[in-house]
This record gives sequence, C-alpha cells and structure tokens, in this order.
Amino acid sequence: QVQLVESGGGLVQAGGSLRLSCAASESIFSINVMGWYRQAPGKQRELVAIITSSGTRNYADSVKGRFTISRDNTKNTVYLQMNSLKREDTGVYYCYALRAGIPPADYWGQGTQVTVSS
Repeated sequence: QVQLVESGGGLVQAGGSLRLSCAASESIFSINVMGWYRQAPGKQRELVAIITSSGTRNYADSVKGRFTISRDNTKNTVYLQMNSLKREDTGVYYCYALRAGIPPADYWGQGTQVTVSS
C-alpha cells in the first residue's frame, strides 16, 4: 500500500503563503495521480488540485491563480504552494494518490491543518 505523509500546515494571516508537502512511501512514477483535497468545518471534502504522472494539472476554480501543485520525483514528494491565502482556505488538507489499474487503488494521508486568520 502507498503511505502518504503530509506536512507544512499551520496558522497564517490572510494574504500570506504556505507550502504543503506530501511524501509517498514509494516511487511516484508508479502513482498515476496525486493531489490535494481539503475539508472546511461544516463542509464536505473538496478537490483542491491534482497532478498526473505526465504533468497535467487541474485546480478547483476557487484556487486557480493562487495555488500551484508540483512534483519532485527524486524525493517522491508532491507540493502545494498556496499564495494569497483567504479565510475561506481554512481547513484540513489531505494528500491523495491514485494508482490506475483494474481495479484502481487510491490512498489518503492523515491531513494537515491550515488556518487562515483575518
């Protein structure tokens, strides 16, 4: 099984930046999709950003232009650079990995808290 460990969350003022990291337990060459979800208090978990093994990126409309997802294959790590943070970005951020197959397999990290103050 793929194990995912997130880090980098914390408290930041609105307009500030944070960078989240997600380290995978095996080479991310074998993982087709990695990304980030978040869950705000009282809300459902939502997709934030994903990146495929080929480098294709997708973002939620609410974070486009502010967040950047990237991958470092030598470190088996995916990052989420979050700039111009807003109070609405507050929540628990979860790393996600998908390995394509029949059937596919997906994995979740334990989450890291991001709190944006005003």
